Amino acid sequence: MRPLQCVLRAQRCLRRGPLASVSWLLLRTCRAHSSVPSSACPRPERQQEDGVWKDFSSRLASGPTFQDFLRSASVPPEKPSSPEVEDPPPYLTVDELSGRQRKVYLETYGCQMNVNDTEIAWSILQKSGYLRTNNLQEADVILLVTCSIREKAEQTVWNRLHQLKSLKSKRLRSRVPLRIGILGCMAERLKEEILNREKMVDILAGPDAYRDLPRLLAVAESGQQAANVLLSLDETYADVMPVQTSPSAASAFVSIMRGCDNMCSYCIVPFTRGRERSRPIASILEEVRKLSEQGLKEVTLLGQNVNSFRDNSEVQFNNAVSTNLSRGFSTNYKAKQGGLRFAHLLDQVSRIDPEMRIRFTSPHPKDFPDEVLQLIHERDNICKQIHLPAQSGSSRVLEAMRRGYSREAYVELIQHIRESIPGVSLSSDFIAGFCGETEEDHLQTVSLLREVQYNIGFLFAYSMRQKTRAYHRLKDDIPEEPSKRSAADLCGRNDGNLKVIFPDVEMEDVTDSGLRVRAQPGDYVLVKITSASSQTLKGHVLRKTTLKDSTAHC
Repeated sequence: MRPLQCVLRAQRCLRRGPLASVSWLLLRTCRAHSSVPSSACPRPERQQEDGVWKDFSSRLASGPTFQDFLRSASVPPEKPSSPEVEDPPPYLTVDELSGRQRKVYLETYGCQMNVNDTEIAWSILQKSGYLRTNNLQEADVILLVTCSIREKAEQTVWNRLHQLKSLKSKRLRSRVPLRIGILGCMAERLKEEILNREKMVDILAGPDAYRDLPRLLAVAESGQQAANVLLSLDETYADVMPVQTSPSAASAFVSIMRGCDNMCSYCIVPFTRGRERSRPIASILEEVRKLSEQGLKEVTLLGQNVNSFRDNSEVQFNNAVSTNLSRGFSTNYKAKQGGLRFAHLLDQVSRIDPEMRIRFTSPHPKDFPDEVLQLIHERDNICKQIHLPAQSGSSRVLEAMRRGYSREAYVELIQHIRESIPGVSLSSDFIAGFCGETEEDHLQTVSLLREVQYNIGFLFAYSMRQKTRAYHRLKDDIPEEPSKRSAADLCGRNDGNLKVIFPDVEMEDVTDSGLRVRAQPGDYVLVKITSASSQTLKGHVLRKTTLKDSTAHC
C-alpha cells in the first residue's frame, strides 16, 4: 500500500500550495473592487488599528488586480512528447524509474505487429537505463510480448509461464528479484485472470501502455503487481524510434497504424488493440530514412488494415475527398473523410531509397484503390506481391463473418489486380470451421484456392474469442477433428526429418519373407514419394524394412 499512501500525501501537499494562492488572490481582488461588500473580505486581526488598515487598504487598491495577472500570464509551452522528459509520478523518484542497468530478456509471440511492438518496448526501456540480454538465466526482467488471436497462441504463453515459475523461485537471494511481465494483446484480454492465476506475474502492459513500462517496473520493485491496459484513441508511438532486435538484419517492420475498425465477427483485434488510428506520415518517412541510412534493404509497412491508412495530422488535407471502396465491398462503420491516404504514403516511402524494397501487410480487400495498384506496377522497388485475406470462399460464411464482400466481389478484385499488375504474387488467409460452416461451404473455400492459385496460403482452424460478435451471437458448432489426418493414412519422418504420409495398407516384410504386415509405431518402412507440399511428402508404401536395407536402396 506504500505507493497509494505516497499518492495521497502528494495530493495533500499540492492542495496547500494552490489553495493558499487562491485565498491570497481573492483577498486582493475583492478589496480592489468597491462593489464587493467589506464583510465578504475577512480583515487580518493584527491590522485593526486605523492607520495600519488604511495604509494596507490604499496599497491594496493601487496594486495590480487579478485581471492584470491574467493579461501578463504567458501561454505555457507545449509539453514535449518524448517519454524521457515527462515528469515522474509524484510517488516515484527519478532514481526509482531508472533501470539501473538491470537486464531485460524479451520473447515475442504472434504476428509481425508484435515484433514491432517488441522493438518499441525495448526502445523505451533502453532510454530508461535498462540493458538487453539474450541469456534467460542472467535476466532481471523477463517480458513476453503476447498474442490473443487464437486459443493456441495463448496456451503457448500459459505453458511458458509455468516454465518461468521455477526459474523465478530458484532465484538466488543475493541477486535482484526476477520480475516477469506480460505485454500486448493477452495482457489486454485476460488481465484479471493473469494477475489472479499467475501470482508470479509482476506487470501487465497492454499494446498502448508501453510508455508506462518504467513506472510499472518501478512499482513492481516494491513487491506489488502493476498493470496498465488502458486503450488509447491516439497512441501511435510516432515519436518512439524502434530499436532493431536483430542488429544484423537486412529487413525491418515499420508500423504505420494501430488498431482496427472493421469489427469482423470472429476477430478480437479491435478489443485488444483498440480503434484504428494512423501515424503522421512525417514520422514514418523519418523512420524509413534512418533504416535506409543503416543499410537495410527491405521494409514492410505494418498495420491491421494498411490501405485504410488516413493521416489527419496535416489540417490542409482534412477536407480531401474520401477514397471509394472496391466495387461490391462495404464497411461496418461510417465512411471517413479527408486525410492523406495510403497511396500517398506508399509513393513517398518508395522515393526514399530506390534500392530498398517496400512491402506492406495486411490490407483488407474492401478498400484497394487503383492508385495503390498503379504505384505497385510502376515502382521497381515496391514488391509485386499482395496479401489479400479472403477468410472463406463461401458468400454465406463471409456474410456471417461480416467481411463486407461476397465471393464474386473478391474474385472480381483478384482479376482486376492481375490485370493491373502482371505477374503479381498473391497470398491469403483462410479460416476453417467457422460457426455454422457446412461441408459445401468448405468445398467452396477449396475451390477458391484452386481458382485463384495463390502463391502462399495461411490456413487456420477457427478459435472462438470472447467479446467478439460471433461469441455473443453465433454458436461454434464445428467438431474439432484433425483436418489433415485420416484413419486410412499413417505418418512418419524420413532421415531429413520431413513428414511423410502414406496409406495404412498391408505390405511385404523383408525380415520375414512371404509375410504381409501393416506398419506399427517404430517400424522402418520404405515409401515411394509421389507428391510434395512445402512441409509434407506423400507416397505409397513399398515394404517394411530395416535401417540397413533401406540405406541400400537410397
